[in-house]
Amino acid sequence: MEQATQTVGLPRLNAPAPDFTAVTTHGVKSLADYRGKWLVLFSHPADFTPVCTTEFTAFARAHEEFKALNCELLGLSIDSIFAHVAWVLNIKEKFGVDINFPIIEDLKMDVAKSYGMIHPGAADTQAVRATFFIDPEGILRAMVYYPMSNGRSIQEFLRLVKAMQTSDANKCATPEAWQPGDAVIVPPPKTVDAAIARKAEGYQYTDWYFSEKTV
Repeated sequence: MEQATQTVGLPRLNAPAPDFTAVTTHGVKSLADYRGKWLVLFSHPADFTPVCTTEFTAFARAHEEFKALNCELLGLSIDSIFAHVAWVLNIKEKFGVDINFPIIEDLKMDVAKSYGMIHPGAADTQAVRATFFIDPEGILRAMVYYPMSNGRSIQEFLRLVKAMQTSDANKCATPEAWQPGDAVIVPPPKTVDAAIARKAEGYQYTDWYFSEKTV
């Protein structure tokens, strides 16, 4: 019964991301260090675990693609810096992959708690598979949670960063499974007169509330 009354504080979309300063495998890092860039901050349950290893190698292999989008990667688990370093070296030895992005040491769970990464229903001493997308202004734009048992799709996270950047640049929305080069959705009109006029505005018109364009 006690567990049922516990709540997890979650950061809010379109609000400033929780601030932090933390020791990482690349030295001390703070949220301010990423100002002007997109940041994907992601937690994993523990070092030296198989599902997390597959995720970290996938993030590492996609690191240059993220950087090309002006986006940095930052991992986290409730493990010591020494465990992180040992795991990074092990991944290099066993899988031939360099983990070139920092991993936060969060033994006191300060960052994990501020981002709502601790879910008592899953574990009291491990962070769940949570991923946070923070824009260049430090605003939290998206967050994704996965169960302990299932790995995330890093390609989907790349796609999401591209989609959000496209929406920002073009004041549009993107449809399900959108990929760069696909049509985007034009914001629907907000008055009757604008709805009537929409058909003649040159978009890929289906109905007044559903029109697309290429960007």
